[in-house]
Amino acid sequence: MKSRTAWQAIAQRPLGFIVTMWPWRAVAYLVSGVLAGALTAVVLALLITAGVLTLIVVIGIALLALVPLLGVPVATLERWRLRLIDFDPVPGGHVRPERPGPLSWFRTRTHEPLTWRELGFAALSLFALWWLDLLVLFYAIAWPIICIRSAALDPTVWPWGLFGAALIPTAPFTITVWAAAHGAIARAVLVPPDAELGRELTKVRQSRERLVAAFDSERSRIERDLHDGPQQRLASLRLMLGMMELDVQPGSPLADQLDQAKGEVSAALVDLRDLARGVRPQVLTDHGLARALVDIGSRFALPVDVQAQIPRLSEHVELTAYYVTTELLSNVAKHAEATQVGVHAAVHNDLLTVSVVDDGVGGADARHGDGLMGLADRLAVVGGRLRVSSPQGGPTRAYVEIPCRIS
Repeated sequence: MKSRTAWQAIAQRPLGFIVTMWPWRAVAYLVSGVLAGALTAVVLALLITAGVLTLIVVIGIALLALVPLLGVPVATLERWRLRLIDFDPVPGGHVRPERPGPLSWFRTRTHEPLTWRELGFAALSLFALWWLDLLVLFYAIAWPIICIRSAALDPTVWPWGLFGAALIPTAPFTITVWAAAHGAIARAVLVPPDAELGRELTKVRQSRERLVAAFDSERSRIERDLHDGPQQRLASLRLMLGMMELDVQPGSPLADQLDQAKGEVSAALVDLRDLARGVRPQVLTDHGLARALVDIGSRFALPVDVQAQIPRLSEHVELTAYYVTTELLSNVAKHAEATQVGVHAAVHNDLLTVSVVDDGVGGADARHGDGLMGLADRLAVVGGRLRVSSPQGGPTRAYVEIPCRIS
């Protein structure tokens, strides 16, 4: 498995990582840290000096006010440098100012927690981290050279030469371990805990969206296969049976058997067409969600009052709404013991709402029903939600909301 951080490189190959690029990446990280720390110290010193010397002047107060913002460029540079030893990106996430202009930008920066976390990291880097970077580099690189050179110039201090030679093999470990520790400290300070959680939730949401997209693609493939394969074969078989019936004496046992076979083929063809219509109905593709909901109501086992005056919407919104409504009506037929159902669909302010109300016995609970939970999960993929009100004795009201844009 390819290492993504310096820690992983050391853990996976405790000795082999020496011959990889990780020690050199760690050296580059520490050297750039020393340079960044020194530069930060100079800039901070200039700001404080200029502010103190001109404290009674407006420009001096302005310069001192810039000190809290010093963490912003330091953190930005650190996020860029971390890519040397950590391939996982470190999110920023600064809030955008509500209004344009430097004052709005300054007010936004000084009121968000991330700015102060970055300032804290800048202070930590200024007063500790870059000094430790310099110390580690000196100990791992410069000190062995000094010891060996001293022994070469003065043979009486030969033990120092041996000590310096012994330090050389440990240099890659020392440098890489401290670089990894430095990077871990930087990530811990710069990344709020909720940012890491948000990134994981984003991955989960994207994974769920891919699963739903794959499911919809598979539904479309099944629909095409049913239409182009079994439906055509059954239609041809019914035609062949009709032609055979012409050659058989009417009223004979064989004629009755052929007529019965035609009836079975016709019934199978109807069932297959209903199945294909349930996968992705043609009326939904051709005429939109409103007509598709009316079509559902006309074929439902109970009287359904459908009110749907809605324009054409995007494909994934229409398909999701159709699928959820169909499943809600199926639940009514299976569990509600209802005598009538009402379906109402409308669009208000880029929000599609679909309500399904029945006069059944009630008792449906989205928290304990796998079917309703599955519908809620399906809606969550497109940013929608499902609310169910179903007291004992009824009625049951299912309320669906899906964000949409009118196409």
